[in-house]
Amino acid sequence: MPKLVLTYFDFDGRRGETPRIAINLAGIPFEDRRIAQKDWPALRDQMPFQQLPVLEVDGTPIAQSNTINRYVGRLAGLYPQDALQAARVDEVMDAVEDISTKIGLTMRIEDAAAKKAAREAIVAGPLPRYLQQIEARLKAGGGEWFAESRLTVADLKCYYWVRWLKSGALDHIPADIVDRHAPLLAKHFERVKAQPKIAAYYAARGK
Repeated sequence: MPKLVLTYFDFDGRRGETPRIAINLAGIPFEDRRIAQKDWPALRDQMPFQQLPVLEVDGTPIAQSNTINRYVGRLAGLYPQDALQAARVDEVMDAVEDISTKIGLTMRIEDAAAKKAAREAIVAGPLPRYLQQIEARLKAGGGEWFAESRLTVADLKCYYWVRWLKSGALDHIPADIVDRHAPLLAKHFERVKAQPKIAAYYAARGK
């Protein structure tokens, strides 16, 4: 097994959490390198694309979150070998990344009124559509998991996105938007959350 070092910010969630949990689920040893926000400016230029997460594999850095998810997913047995099933996983992860980026861009808006307008525009159009289309992929996979009738990195990535939406941390994005527009995804969220190893991981972290 290669030596793994995963570098991401010092909080539980967003793009770095899927590989963290996938590695933990498989019981693979790795260094969970957590960066404080205050230290990020000094480290930014050291990262391949000035972004996190970054996964070092025997000292070789791998960037881009879904690339990391696929690599870790293969190591952990959470990524399909079948080409079509793998494409289903990739499609969901890429869709989640797309809409997460749209929401993330609003965080850079400093004017409160402009930020409110930008998020209300997302709520009025793109976000419900993404929720409904991702839910459709869940239905196509059988209604419980996105591919192969089992947990994959697509389920983990979707779980952390939905958790973010439901957290209430995003002003002007209703915390019940998932329940209203994609109830099957809301059930999927609870299903992933209840996985024994995931529940035990967060219990150990006091979450």
